[in-house]
This record gives sequence, structure tokens and C-alpha cells, in this order.
Amino acid sequence: MGDGLSPRGASILCYVPWLGWVVAAYLLVTARFKSERTVRFHAYQGLYLFVVWMLSHWVAAIWVRLIFGGDGFPIGSLIEGVLLIVWIFMLVKTSSGERYSLPLVGELAERSL
Repeated sequence: MGDGLSPRGASILCYVPWLGWVVAAYLLVTARFKSERTVRFHAYQGLYLFVVWMLSHWVAAIWVRLIFGGDGFPIGSLIEGVLLIVWIFMLVKTSSGERYSLPLVGELAERSL
């Protein structure tokens, strides 16, 4: 896998919602993209974005249940919706060849390089 994949294509795949983390993890351990800083940046940023989604999914759900006593308050869904929009935004930016750095997540990705 990945032999016919261009650096731009690899970077784009890192932002596929809910599945990009698998591609990102693969790209980080593949020898083919070890020297591609842009691909590695997008892989790290995609992974960190997925971690933010997981934390918001689990933590927001727990806090909503504790504070509001049920699933009636849609804050978890609101956060997940915003993160989905961020994923789509990053898909568009990356597909146009831009290396866009998200606040906080992008800084972590840059440090991870």
C-alpha cells in the first residue's frame, strides 16, 4: 500500500473523517514518507484531530450526563459537528495543496516533526 500514492494524496487521506487516523498512523511508520515533512505534518495533525474528536466524544458525553442528567443536551453533538466541519475544511485545504496549520493541533504536529 502507498507505492502509487502521491504526497498530496497521502496528505489528503489523513483527514478522512473517522478513518484518516489509520492512514496517518500508517504513513508515519512507512519508510516511503519518512523524508516528506508535509505528509508527516498532515499525518500528525490528522491524528491529533482524531484524538480531539475522541476526547470530545467521550468526555463531553460523560460531562453532559453528570451535569444535565441525560442525553438531552446536544453539546457533544455540537462539538462533533464542528470537528466534522474542521475535517472537511482540512480536506479542501490539503487537496488544493495548502499546508494549513490548525490552532493548537497544528502546533503539536509541528513539534512532533
